[in-house]
Amino acid sequence: MAVALVVAAGQGERLGSERPKALVSLGGRPMWEWSAVALRATPTIEEIIVALPPGVSALPGVRCVTGGAVRSDSVRNALAAAPEGADPILIHDAARPLVTPELIVAVLAGLAGVDAAIAAAPVTDTTKECDEEQLVLRTLDRSRLWAVQTPQVFRRAALERALSLPYEEVAKATDEAALVERHGGRVRVVAAPRENLKVTTPLDLLVAEQLLAARAAD
Repeated sequence: MAVALVVAAGQGERLGSERPKALVSLGGRPMWEWSAVALRATPTIEEIIVALPPGVSALPGVRCVTGGAVRSDSVRNALAAAPEGADPILIHDAARPLVTPELIVAVLAGLAGVDAAIAAAPVTDTTKECDEEQLVLRTLDRSRLWAVQTPQVFRRAALERALSLPYEEVAKATDEAALVERHGGRVRVVAAPRENLKVTTPLDLLVAEQLLAARAAD
């Protein structure tokens, strides 16, 4: 039974909103709802649990839990609400509202034979590593680089091991796949479209609005 955890409790200061990012209106509905709609349209997802700020009402067929101060707290709270034996576990950021059922299915399929599968897009820009003074140390081989997205899918045991690392280490992680890697887990990249963008700035929000409008017009 695949269970989806949606992380939707972030404040989103860089978006310049007075409300949590997941509650910002996008295409006529709170941003987090777009992810829930895509997950509900995916037949292999049997339950959706969303970690939200307190006091937010759930959509039909979606369970809500209270999110935490940092991402890993929200993941832990949502995972604790998942049924015993639920496996695999999918984690998705509500700040990626353009996720599609097709991408969700592809990432779930990518889990075969590994501990985690993650959506990612090939890096197309020349990428340089710099020191603290912004002096270039080297130019990285972009043919081997991927920009990581969500959804990310995990064998439950691998995810639980990753979250059992010291709290400070887990709290600093930007995604759970990195924690699985530190435990020696095998992680597969699944190619995803760049349109599965993360809404971080006002420009991202504008682009997401335009992409959603284009979808509706098709």
